[in-house]
Amino acid sequence: MEETSYSYDFESLSNSPNSPQLDGKYLGQISSDFAIVAETLKDTSYQIRKRGFSDYPIFVVSKQPINVGSLLLGRTELNNDWNYFASYLADFQARELITQHQEPLFIENYKNPEEFCCLFVIDSDFAKFVFIPYPED
Repeated sequence: MEETSYSYDFESLSNSPNSPQLDGKYLGQISSDFAIVAETLKDTSYQIRKRGFSDYPIFVVSKQPINVGSLLLGRTELNNDWNYFASYLADFQARELITQHQEPLFIENYKNPEEFCCLFVIDSDFAKFVFIPYPED
């Protein structure tokens, strides 16, 4: 697979509302898809943390195959529209998607993984972190 370089705005890591670009184009698509896969992602997040891989699981969401993380759910596997790849902070650092300089900001803004899922949404030239709450049981 071809390596692709992504740049993204760390504004998405702040506690401010998601950008209008995200709201308008992606938030509805991601939210409806997330409802289908949330349980699987929450269980995987727990396993990543429990097994000591990382305290910072990240799920890469893309409609196209990518070379970040390990494929967890392919498109249409659970009647979902996006691919989901399981990853974590050290993998993002190794790929220089999060630099050593950006790490403290990422950790500061990372939300409780018991309550929120950290998604890294990639679509064409768009790449952004999104924290979305897991549905309540």
